[in-house]
Amino acid sequence: MPDRTFFALPHPDPLLLIPGLNCTERAFVPLLPALWDQTSVGLVNHRRGDTMSAIAAAILAEAPPRFALLGFSMGGYIAFEILRQAPDRVTRLCCLATMARPDTVEQAENRRRMVALAEAGKFDSVAGANFPNTVHPDNAGDIQLKAIHLSMARATGAATYIAQQHAILGRTDSRPLLARISVPTAVIVGSADQVTGVDGAKEIAAAIPGAQLTVIEGAGHLVPLERPVETTTAIVEWLRA
Repeated sequence: MPDRTFFALPHPDPLLLIPGLNCTERAFVPLLPALWDQTSVGLVNHRRGDTMSAIAAAILAEAPPRFALLGFSMGGYIAFEILRQAPDRVTRLCCLATMARPDTVEQAENRRRMVALAEAGKFDSVAGANFPNTVHPDNAGDIQLKAIHLSMARATGAATYIAQQHAILGRTDSRPLLARISVPTAVIVGSADQVTGVDGAKEIAAAIPGAQLTVIEGAGHLVPLERPVETTTAIVEWLRA
């Protein structure tokens, strides 16, 4: 996927958006009109490499000299790696539905099962089976939301999914990094997030000095698509702070 700039204006603090696993720019579309009013916005290409270090390095090679950074889910793991590699280039940080800790044994085993299914040609069934866990229980029957979820997964493809899962499995524990983050930070999570969890978000917010935590009711892990208005409001407040 080529890098894509949604909107380009001269701005000292452009905002780079990093999607999550099995996600494309579609995850951010509901947020864009309000974000465009605040800054220039760009979507990074997070599909190169099978380690967090390599993915972050590829992003940094093409990023502006300084930028605000929003990482969604796996995008948050990448954002932490970017901060390890180039802390002086990041001016703001938004952790959207993500966590700093590594996987539990159970989570890692589940990832490996999903990778094995994808490698066996069952990628569509993996994406479909994961949907109920990515949304609030009230949204599990939302046909339109499920269609978006599946379309993003298919656009990403099995090969990228497998590479990104390997990167996630091998990622560094980011908890020791958190106390050293000194830029304005927002932490946003859905109240029913079953993937990275509210506790994961609270852990990040408690460890980063001055971080602001927003828990959005009625949303699961796909918070920018489930509750776009509330998500946008929290992000705009962070950009204006």
